Amino acid sequence: MAIIIRNSQINSAIRIGTVEEAKAHGLSKKEFERINEILGRPANITELSIFSVMWSEHCSYKNSILEIKKLPRSGARLLADAGSENAGLVDIGDNLAVAFKIESHNHPSAVEPFQGAATGVGGILRDIFTMGARPLAILDSLRFGSLSNSHNRYLFDGVVRGIGHYGNCFGVPTVAGEVNFDDSYSGNPLINAMAVGIVEHDKICTAKAIGVGNPVFYVGSRTGRDGIHGATFASEELSGEDDAKRPSVQVGDPFAEKLLLEATLELAGTEALVSIQDMGAAGLTCSSSEMSAAGNVGMDLDLDLVPLRQEDLEPWEIMLSESQERMLLIGKLGHEDEIREVFERWELEVSEIGKVTDSGRIRLTYQGALITDVPAYDLVLGGGAPQYQRESIRPALLDELQGFDPLGLAEPDDCSSVLMKLISNPDIASKGWVFRQYDQSVRTNTVLQPGQGDAAVIRVEGTNKGLSLKTDCNSRYVQLNPRVGTARAVVEAARNIACTGGNPVAITNCLNFGNPYKPEVFYYFSEAIKGMGEACRALGTPVTGGNVSFYNETKGVSVLPTPVIGMLGLLDDASKCLGSGFKQEGDLVYLLGEAIGHGLGGSMYLKAIHNKNAGAIDEPDYSHEIALNELLLNLIDQNLIASAHDISEGGLATCLTECCLTDHEELIGVKVDFAPQASLAAHLFGEYPGRVVISASRENFTNIESMCRSKNIPCKKIGTVGGERFSWNSVIDLSIDELATAYFNAIPNLMG
Repeated sequence: MAIIIRNSQINSAIRIGTVEEAKAHGLSKKEFERINEILGRPANITELSIFSVMWSEHCSYKNSILEIKKLPRSGARLLADAGSENAGLVDIGDNLAVAFKIESHNHPSAVEPFQGAATGVGGILRDIFTMGARPLAILDSLRFGSLSNSHNRYLFDGVVRGIGHYGNCFGVPTVAGEVNFDDSYSGNPLINAMAVGIVEHDKICTAKAIGVGNPVFYVGSRTGRDGIHGATFASEELSGEDDAKRPSVQVGDPFAEKLLLEATLELAGTEALVSIQDMGAAGLTCSSSEMSAAGNVGMDLDLDLVPLRQEDLEPWEIMLSESQERMLLIGKLGHEDEIREVFERWELEVSEIGKVTDSGRIRLTYQGALITDVPAYDLVLGGGAPQYQRESIRPALLDELQGFDPLGLAEPDDCSSVLMKLISNPDIASKGWVFRQYDQSVRTNTVLQPGQGDAAVIRVEGTNKGLSLKTDCNSRYVQLNPRVGTARAVVEAARNIACTGGNPVAITNCLNFGNPYKPEVFYYFSEAIKGMGEACRALGTPVTGGNVSFYNETKGVSVLPTPVIGMLGLLDDASKCLGSGFKQEGDLVYLLGEAIGHGLGGSMYLKAIHNKNAGAIDEPDYSHEIALNELLLNLIDQNLIASAHDISEGGLATCLTECCLTDHEELIGVKVDFAPQASLAAHLFGEYPGRVVISASRENFTNIESMCRSKNIPCKKIGTVGGERFSWNSVIDLSIDELATAYFNAIPNLMG
């Protein structure tokens, strides 16, 4: 194809790109040469820009897709193949499906925390309602450096405000999440946002362009320069020159997004709407090429028809802009007026910018001239985009870390003091400072709010059903053993879901790692994939999709490997959901499961008390985990227990403390009578998997014991609820008030 010059004003758009420019945009010399081979001629600067963003790690997953394909990505409930649509789709019966997905906005949030986090929420919400689903809930998984550092406090404050601002203004509750702190995240925080929505089967929307001659519509807000090369920015390490990256951070408008939601859902399921996709990473470039490749068609687009905020935008800027609140929509030929009427009524931009073709190519005109002609297939993930298998080397340091024996440390002299230090550590302390900035109850479907249970529970309107939602990852475990640590994240998320009465159904994931070209980093990534696949196959929770975020490094230093698991659970009756806090005086406390080993490897006890992350990580026992989850569901369904809380960070002592403090307004004590069966530190603070603390009235004891025996789950009475103190034989004796003060005030005090 010969590019025809018709106007001197477009010369800059069709200037031949150089290998130096390709490298500046993140492409290798080999990739530059491959692009020219695909085109059969030298690529011009607009085409080179398009290939650079589509072949960036953020869009193409070129260094991760071969590993991701090893995950279990099919299941009886799944209505869409993993990664084939904007979000995963799970059938929950009653002609309803759940759309859910998690994504990262790490680099933008490091540069501009408020807008970076806000637009991360906006982007994941659009992924949900482009499926035709109305968003029900937002979750977040956040990682920061130590709050003793003023810049980390600035990032933490800005991110939380950004999440709250967008979700609150849009009108969706932020119902669950997690926040952790480690020095490795200083300068490179991890901001992962998850959204969940509900759609009727006959209103499910696809992102596949079909129908030669069908009109292509641009809908939403106008295009500006914000976010240009954002996908490339997300595919490189942060440096000390981050302020120069500020133009790559988008600016969000949640009120415009609310209008876009309502207009999209009004058209969902009608004959007028053929398909729709969010203009997220790489903007118009990504949506046009991915939709075309999915439908094995092409698109002819006229860039002069794209609504602009600034009239002097270059063609490549129009194509790469990541301005927020925009969609690309394929309409049914003959229904153009219906589409315009809907979006104009919602006071949104709507412009017919092109047509679907049978060429299989993305062809762009600008000022009357053809400036770009590229094959859609060769641009996209799953098509001709590069796929690499990176070198993997097990870090030599792992042998030393895993060989450390925590039992060689001196036993704690004062266990009460240790417990106070643990519950006032920001990793464990109440996250009320965070979630009280979020609207948790808008739309009135939130049954279990943040802090009330091991997972959030949302009611599904028009049914008795509920959704149990959780994000989870212990990065310290993953650092010490990426396979086992990631598997532990999956089984803990499932256990959290089961503790609320939900049946674990499926997961999404957000895989946050360093530079994949470093063999040690890629070892962590590939081993994490193995652990995730192993656990998901065992539990029957397929992976519906997710996100990979590489290059999470500052000045060459990687963050802790952080494969965040977002899990979906289903309750047949949301009214039966269960919280984690003790309920009434006189209830008995039981420990389900038992400690095999010491559970101190990678524990919060080692980190907070000994400033150490080392030791062997205990493998999960999948048959035990499955039986335990089934037991919890049966106990909850028969109303035999009053609370359930899994034992994780901080061990049994911390778990019991949290059960006493769940209700901020009505604290309650516990008296524990449970003799040490191992070292004192391991007994109180070990984090061996597969254990849950439950409470129940005395009259239910016989039934509970019988059901535990039937599932072969160890069950031991360890205490009684009541009083105003936490007492454990002679080793711990603290008032609930002093524990509450330490637990609830830790983060507010650090934030000033």
